[in-house]
Amino acid sequence: MIQANKQLDANGLACPMPVVKTKKAITDLEEGQVLEVQATDKGSKADLAAWASTVGHQYLGTVEEGVVLYHYIRKGSNEPEVEKAYEHTISLEELESRNGLILDVREAAEYAFGHIEGAKSIPMGELESRLAKLDKNEEIYVICRTGKRSDLAAQLLANNGFTKVYNVLPGMNEWDGKITKEI
Repeated sequence: MIQANKQLDANGLACPMPVVKTKKAITDLEEGQVLEVQATDKGSKADLAAWASTVGHQYLGTVEEGVVLYHYIRKGSNEPEVEKAYEHTISLEELESRNGLILDVREAAEYAFGHIEGAKSIPMGELESRLAKLDKNEEIYVICRTGKRSDLAAQLLANNGFTKVYNVLPGMNEWDGKITKEI
């Protein structure tokens, strides 16, 4: 195992809680120290990596042991962390009257158990490698379970030249429309 200065147990927690707990735990570290985050949520790999890069920490990597993911994050500058939220958002209600691609960035299992009909599944951890499969001229509505992962995905798209991107808030946990299952 990698030497860590502090361990955080986020086992059994789903998005956004591993990031929320990591945010709090990393404040106790000095610049350059390493936090080990233990999690069972497969989406935490992409979530923690994306979060760390947006606030100036270094995501060192993940070690998998059975169902537990051991994430390692080196604390960046001691400057106050300013987490920038993606500015272009749309509500679930507004989404129903819009045309464009609904991009679901949840893990494949989450998508399979219920998604908006016609939504395209690209888990957050695969998004960067699959950007070429998306049309930069199309409006893209990014959705996840709570709005946190989709916020990070929307920022990634915008940073790669996508200009018609919207983060759907609050996310699938409050969607009361029709869903499609693929199980």
